[in-house]
Amino acid sequence: MTSGAHGKMAAPMAVLLEFGGGAELLFQGIKKHHVTLPGRPDPWDIRQLLVWIKENLLKERPELFVQGDTVRPGILVLINDADWELMGELDYKIQDRDNIVFISTLHGG
Repeated sequence: MTSGAHGKMAAPMAVLLEFGGGAELLFQGIKKHHVTLPGRPDPWDIRQLLVWIKENLLKERPELFVQGDTVRPGILVLINDADWELMGELDYKIQDRDNIVFISTLHGG
């Protein structure tokens, strides 16, 4: 395995993903997911996390959760209880033990 410019892979990170407001229905009704993000040469950010969620957790109707490379309008994202807009949104660098919450504010079908 060749090392990148940084010389070493970041360690895997344990994060808690929570889904609410109806978003959990896209994840078999499970609200809390303790996941381990694999180690990678670059820090994880929210943009990469959304891709990972889509590939690993979101089994059906991903268009109800993501749109392009971000969450669809109407989904509120909290990082450690703070609005992600204060944290840099997609560019926020995820830390070990972060708690990332996705709440759908859309009701009805």
